[in-house]
This record gives sequence, structure tokens and C-alpha cells, in this order.
Amino acid sequence: MESPIEMNSEAQIPSQNSDSDRRGYHWRAIARLALKHRAELVRANILALLATLVIVPVPLLLPVLVDEVLLDQAGPVLPVMQAILPASLHTPVVYIALMVLVAFCMRSAALAFNVMQSLEFSKISKDVVFRMRSRLLGRLQRVAMSEYETLGSGAVSSHFITDLDTIDQFLGTTISRFLVASLTVIGTALVLLWVHWQLALLILLFNPLVIFVTTVIGKQVKELKRRENSAYEVFQGALTETLDAIHQLRAANREGHYLRYLIGHARTVRDHAVQFEWRSDAASRASFALFQFGVDVFRAAAMVAVLVSDLSIGMMFAVFGYLWFMLTPVQEMLNMQYAYYAANAALARINRLLALKQEPRYPALQNPFEGRHTVSLTLRDIHFSYGEDENVLRGINLHVEPGEKVAVVGASGGGKSTLVQVLLGMYTPDSGDVLIDGVPVQRIGLPRLREHVATVLQHPALFNDTLRQNLTLGRTTTEAQLWEALKIAQLDATVAAMPAGLETMVGRQGVRLSGGQRQRLAIARMVLSDPSIVILDEATSALDAETEFKLHRALEAFLAQRTTLIIAHRLSAVKQADRAVVFEDGRIIEEGHHDELIARQGLYAQLYGDRQH
Repeated sequence: MESPIEMNSEAQIPSQNSDSDRRGYHWRAIARLALKHRAELVRANILALLATLVIVPVPLLLPVLVDEVLLDQAGPVLPVMQAILPASLHTPVVYIALMVLVAFCMRSAALAFNVMQSLEFSKISKDVVFRMRSRLLGRLQRVAMSEYETLGSGAVSSHFITDLDTIDQFLGTTISRFLVASLTVIGTALVLLWVHWQLALLILLFNPLVIFVTTVIGKQVKELKRRENSAYEVFQGALTETLDAIHQLRAANREGHYLRYLIGHARTVRDHAVQFEWRSDAASRASFALFQFGVDVFRAAAMVAVLVSDLSIGMMFAVFGYLWFMLTPVQEMLNMQYAYYAANAALARINRLLALKQEPRYPALQNPFEGRHTVSLTLRDIHFSYGEDENVLRGINLHVEPGEKVAVVGASGGGKSTLVQVLLGMYTPDSGDVLIDGVPVQRIGLPRLREHVATVLQHPALFNDTLRQNLTLGRTTTEAQLWEALKIAQLDATVAAMPAGLETMVGRQGVRLSGGQRQRLAIARMVLSDPSIVILDEATSALDAETEFKLHRALEAFLAQRTTLIIAHRLSAVKQADRAVVFEDGRIIEEGHHDELIARQGLYAQLYGDRQH
């Protein structure tokens, strides 16, 4: 039976088995995600259309009064106002005030429609980004550990936050504004064609020229933005690594060196950001200046049109109004290319994350753990290397009977910890097999294997959360089970003395706990998981002799019927095993009962790293 946490994780994180999950994102795929919100899209487009219909006539309102009120020419507006207003209010000031009020109401209505339209687009963009982020999290669930180690947490987190936020801004803000801007330009063009088609053609032909020139300039700026983003990624990765190790760096008095290293990265970010900032600003100002020059040309053309055609002075003012009215939507359309370049670069980086190598996905064909309290463990001719010239494990053969405890000892760098990673499927061996009760891992599946194998590391991972959450990791357990696990780990009295008890916050990486308390907390966590196979990797290295003795005595009953690997340098830990194997240069060179190895002095040499004693 699958554990509650496993079933819950499968319910929350999408499956990654299909070929489509392995492909990267492109804008058509994002459009398909957006089309899942057809109702919101329809409402957004209707609202954008309504906002355009309301706002486009506004620049025409007051100028039409110039001809009818100031120049006393016949027109369509004044008769309507005179029919509505009482005779006592038939004055120019009232006409102008009424038109101002109408313009205010129309602008307010357009603002309301635009806000509602922006809300609809926000719903769509947030959901699209949520789906993308969920898919990325699903992919990360099975990314090969070698990829994590190469990229670093800073680079990975930047994709989840910075890059997805860039796409969110592009989808939610830029596209919604672009839609309104496009409709506004179209509506304005229609009004101008109605007012004076010759002037309208001049305006409409000049705008594409402005857009073309701005696009050419924008392409030159795009590469600068890419370099700036790359510099940010490097800086963020270095910053994350430094902050993770800040305690040890400060203790070693090397904090200043690494902070100066970060300042160097920050300087690179500054230099690239300066180049992008001034050039993009120059491009924006150049396109704006070009547009302003066009406005001057149009003004001159409008005055000429008054002289040589039937264009009235009032309509000339209306043309002037529409020229400035078009400024904002045209600029938003021009600026969208920069947002697109940024979003496109972010999408490329997200696809790079999706392309990370995945660990093998073995089908769960057999379950050797079912109906058994513990199982045997067999490593058969395991070879593993990090690179072509770096062989770490060289033909490891080891069999552990069900319930047997085997100590694995050897000098640092001999491959002991790598062996644990291979056993858990974190690293895939170049050749050889890991078998559980004679069943290859390839037929068990890595999630099922890890559900029944518990590992306690020398430096356990702890979250900035409560003791309870760090114990359970989301599993459902009773209070009695929690306190029993703490009792076995010799931590119950310590937790009971804390004012908040199990609700005590441990801090980032358990900083509020001592090294020994962190290790005992990890041991209690292992006990709660009720594993069939236990791996203790230097799990008691931070404990004093008395506490370690009590812990081993309490663990003895718990481990009595569980297959156990004990990786240690301390003789006290090795003595808990039924037998020991000695690692050297990626091979097992000795094995037998630990007393026999001690008698031959080979074990002492491995434990203390001194071959001369």
C-alpha cells in the first residue's frame, strides 16, 4: 500500500510520463493553456471593445464645440444640447461645462472597463503561470541529482521566480494593454478617416514607420537584455551558495573573501544592466522623438488642410487631440517588443530547465516489501563514475541478509557515500544491479524503493519549520508515535523541556538546534518512517560518547529486525554491526566480523586513516 504522502504528492504533482511533458514550451502551447479560459477571454475582449468604444470619441467632444459655439457655425451637437437643457441654460459656458462632464463620465467608464479587462487577463495569466510552475515542479521531482549539483539551487529558483514572473507580467499586463492599445488605434483611425481621410492616411502610414524603426533598434537591445539576465543568474546562484554556507565562512573568517567575490558578480550585473538600461531608454526616447516629429508634421498638414479643403477649425483641433490621444497606445504597442524579448528569453531558460536529464523511471512491477518486515539487500558488480576518467565504484559485490547489520568503513573519498546514492537510485550505476530480496530495482520502481529505505545523514536536511513538521515530513502520525520516536532518539526530554514542545521552530537548516540534536531529530524521523532498510551515514558523529551509547542501546531493539548499513569512522558505531566491510579506492578489500578485522588491525587503519598503526 502506498503511503499517504506518496498518494498526496501524486494527487498534487502532474504526471510526467507522456512525451508532451518532455517537450519545452513555445508560445502556441501557452496560447493553448490560455484558451482553457475561453469565458474569461471572451469577457476580456468584450470589455476591451467597450472601453475602446467609450474612450475613442472623447477627443472629438470639445473640438466640435469650437465650430458651433465659438464660430457660430451649424452643427449636430448644439441642437441636441438645446433640446435637453432648459432655455435658461442655453449659454456657451453651460455647453462647454456639459461637454466636459460628458468627457469625464466617458473616461471614467473606460477606466472601469479597462480595470475589469485587466482583472480577467490577470486570472488567465496567473493560472497559466501556475500550470507552468506546477509542471516544472513535477519535472523537478525526477530530475537527476547530477543536474541539481551542476546547476545549483540559485539557478533553479531563478527560473521558478524571476523567469515565470517575467512571463506573468507579459501575459497579464502587456497583452491586455496591447489589446486595448490596438483597438484604440483602430478606433482612432476610423474616426480620423471620417474626419479627413487624406490626413488620416498620412497618420496611418507614418505609424508603421515608427514601429519599424523601433523594432530595428529593439533587436539591438535584445542581446543586451540576455546578457543582463545571465549575469543575474550567475549572481543569484553564487549568492545562494554563499548564504547557505555563511555560518561556516564566518567561523573560518573567510566571509569577507566570498562577499568580495559576490561584489565582483554584482559589478558584472551592474555593467550589463547599465548597457541595457541606457540603450533601451535611448531606443524608447528615439521612437518617442520620431513620433513627436510626426505630430509636428501632422499639425502642419492639418493647418494646410484647413486652407485648401473643407476641414473646419474645430475638426483641426480634433485631429490635434487625436494625435496626442494615439501617443499612449502607440507607445504601449512599441514597448511590447521589449516585454516580448524579455518573456521570450525567460521562456528559453524555462525550457532549459525542462530539458534537464531525468533519473530513470522504472515501472512498479513487483513489490518485495509487501508482507515482509524487512528484506535482503544485494549489490552485484556495481560500477559507477562521475566522468570518463573518474571511477568511484569498481565492481562492488555485497549481500546483506534480512535483519543483518553491516558496517561499511574506509578512508574518506573511498566511495562509501557514493554507494549510498547509487543504492537509493540518486545516481545510476554504469553497470551492475541493486536487488531487494533478489528483485532488481528496475522492477520495483524508485518511489517504492525510497518509501521503504530510510537514510540518516551526518548533516541532515531540516526545514525552517516546527519540530513536528521536520519529524513527519507530511506523513500522518499519532502523538504517541512521535514521542516514541523521540524517546528512541534520546530527544524526548529535550523537546519536552522546550516551551513550544513539538511546535518549536528549528530555524533554517535547524540552526536553533545543536549538531547532536539535529542528528537525533533525523534518527527520530527515520524511526517514524518505519523502514525495511536503514542506512546510517555517520549518523552519530556529533554525539558525545554517553549519548551515543544510550542511543545505540535504544536503537538496538528497533533495528533488530531491519536490514541496516552503518557507514562510520567511529569504532563505537561499527561495533553495533554484525560484520564489517572495508572500502578502499572504490572496492571492498576486506570483510568479516568486526572483531576479526580489529584483530588484524586493518579496521583500525580504516577507522582512523592511519595505515602505520
